[in-house]
Amino acid sequence: MSSPNSTTAILYALAANLGIALAKSGAAFWTGSGSLLAEAIHSFADCGNQILLFIGMKRSEKEATRKHPMGFGRESYIWSMMVAFILFSVGGVFSVHEGWQRYIDPHSVENEGVALLILTIAFGFEYFSLKQALAVIQTEKGTRSLWQWFKETQSSELMVVTGEDLAALAGLGIALVMLGLTMITGNTAYDAAGSILIGFLLITVAAVVGTEVHSLLLGEAAEDISDNVQQYLESQPCVLQVLNVWAINHGNNIMVSIKAELQPDMSVVSAVNEINAMERQIKQTNARVKWIFFEIDNAD
Repeated sequence: MSSPNSTTAILYALAANLGIALAKSGAAFWTGSGSLLAEAIHSFADCGNQILLFIGMKRSEKEATRKHPMGFGRESYIWSMMVAFILFSVGGVFSVHEGWQRYIDPHSVENEGVALLILTIAFGFEYFSLKQALAVIQTEKGTRSLWQWFKETQSSELMVVTGEDLAALAGLGIALVMLGLTMITGNTAYDAAGSILIGFLLITVAAVVGTEVHSLLLGEAAEDISDNVQQYLESQPCVLQVLNVWAINHGNNIMVSIKAELQPDMSVVSAVNEINAMERQIKQTNARVKWIFFEIDNAD
């Protein structure tokens, strides 16, 4: 199931980006700024991305079926990967192409003051969107750094929204600087270079996000859960040794697989009762654990 907080973050980002995209587009056509056009394209791409993330979240909530007994939790990862591709192609590659075209065939930039005003307002909206996203992830992030959370989170939609907002703020900073240099020097090459730099920024963010989502799609381990479960099992008198513990992210839920050796003098009924008790405790301690598969063995 998707988190209401994830929905909130996506809706905030969508509202902010839609308003910004429309304002940037009008200003870009009015001024002829390549950097501003690249930023408008980026914002429209972000709007589409947020819609895709929302679709992915809703589809991941579908009930399990006989064909998909563990449900559709990982479907949100698929849609997040689509967003990474769009950010790379529509946002990044197109911005680089547009900037290069404006570099080899310069276009004059007019009404630069209006463009700077729009970019400054957009910077404020993007900061607001990022602030909301950071507030949403704070509970999950805890004391970890933002980068550590980004590498470890299973919430692909929050990962994408946060990455997009950070890229948007950095892109707006680049556009402001390059457009300012164009105003000061009268050289439109700075504006074209701004578009190219924004494009490479988006390509980099898309590659980083895509790499993390790819890892989740393959079935990324929840290492903190694995460690907690292993420590708990090793503390139980009925467990002779823990051979291995796997905890795999499946959307917002986790599947745990355990192979352990129990005390040899236990009856079957006693072993079953002990296993059931341990599984209940593991689920109570770790709210995201939904499935537990416990195998008794004496060798891995």
